[in-house]
Amino acid sequence: MVEQARLVETESGFAPEGDGWFVVNAREAAWWRQRDVFGYVCRFEGDAAFPELGINLRVLRPGEPNCRYHAQSTQEDFLVLHGECLLLVEGEERRLRAWDFVHCPPGTAHVFVGAGDGPCVILMAGSRKDDEQGWVVYPVSELALNHGAGARSEAHDPQEAYADLPASRRERPPDLGLPWQ
Repeated sequence: MVEQARLVETESGFAPEGDGWFVVNAREAAWWRQRDVFGYVCRFEGDAAFPELGINLRVLRPGEPNCRYHAQSTQEDFLVLHGECLLLVEGEERRLRAWDFVHCPPGTAHVFVGAGDGPCVILMAGSRKDDEQGWVVYPVSELALNHGAGARSEAHDPQEAYADLPASRRERPPDLGLPWQ
């Protein structure tokens, strides 16, 4: 029988402690401010990574990217739940709106940038099956650099790609008029 994980209160909401099943509402879950420039993220798993599937909610204000333009060895999938954003994918720009779904097979270079006149909420999920043997690359992309979402030189290590930015910190999103606020 699988035990229930205990939810502990942090300065930015509730997070699971240890393995086990749990239920947490996104309104009450722990949130992080991503390096001061990549919006807000609710990583339902807390500080420990789920072993097979990464899943989170991202809140991006207009002009905010979710990370640096990158490709990796595992698939990722995305569903825009609220608002609008730009998808920069394989050197192209696509405008997305609520309920647009994006599938990125392994090796697809991509990043999201908030757009429109308000916040965007994206459900993000990705496989972790190759995390230990996997790879990631942050290629130089003029398109991504123009949106503040690119690496200035190619990197193959996240620590190198984000070395010029501050660490993420626990912080709830401000009142942006989101559906749950």
